[in-house]
Amino acid sequence: MAANKQKILIVDDDENIAELISLYLTKECYDTKTVGDGESALEELDSYHPDLILLDIMLPGIDGYEVCRRVRAKGQTPIIMLSAKGEVFDKVLGLELGADDYMEKPFDAKELVARVKAVLRRFQPAETKETASKKDEKIVEYPDLSINLTNYSVIYQGKRVVMPPKELELLYYLASNPNRVFEREQLLDVIWGFSYIGDTRTVDVHIKRIRQKIHDNEHWRIATIWGVGYKFEVTDV
Repeated sequence: MAANKQKILIVDDDENIAELISLYLTKECYDTKTVGDGESALEELDSYHPDLILLDIMLPGIDGYEVCRRVRAKGQTPIIMLSAKGEVFDKVLGLELGADDYMEKPFDAKELVARVKAVLRRFQPAETKETASKKDEKIVEYPDLSINLTNYSVIYQGKRVVMPPKELELLYYLASNPNRVFEREQLLDVIWGFSYIGDTRTVDVHIKRIRQKIHDNEHWRIATIWGVGYKFEVTDV
């Protein structure tokens, strides 16, 4: 396995589904391991050290909900739950237990790969943050503004601005794509995840809070595109 390959643990008692998922993820250059029960999943958490877990709910022995609960008790390894249960209650329960996303079976394999990429893009282990070299840091800088996604900090006009993670992630994403217009639904997908149970007003509220903390600059501003969404407008890219 190449040192830079991210590891995905697939937990599903249906061997055919697990093998299909593994095939698609392997093609995308992920390293995968499959197990068929909850107890094995918890064992692999300590030995395989996955970067993300794809977790079926209906498992023999320890079910997916309990696995999720125990994984969260140990750390923040990202979890995408997989289940034939499509009720809102089941989704909410999974998310409340700490899952980062939720997909209903049957699902499209390409969509699953897209969700895996989205969740991994939003997550960076603490160890990486602490040991990342300067060149690997995720920083976007403009006059009077520096947004650092590696250590989750924002410096505005020379002073540190306190921002909750989602506000900072939203600002970083917009600033990383200057002059590109994003629909509210796109921002929900990227920042909150495909299965986020909410509406586009969530984006509006977070933009309002960001604007209360940083104000438009002569070189840049957060622009509202009426009827569409938002863009980080830069005058001298």
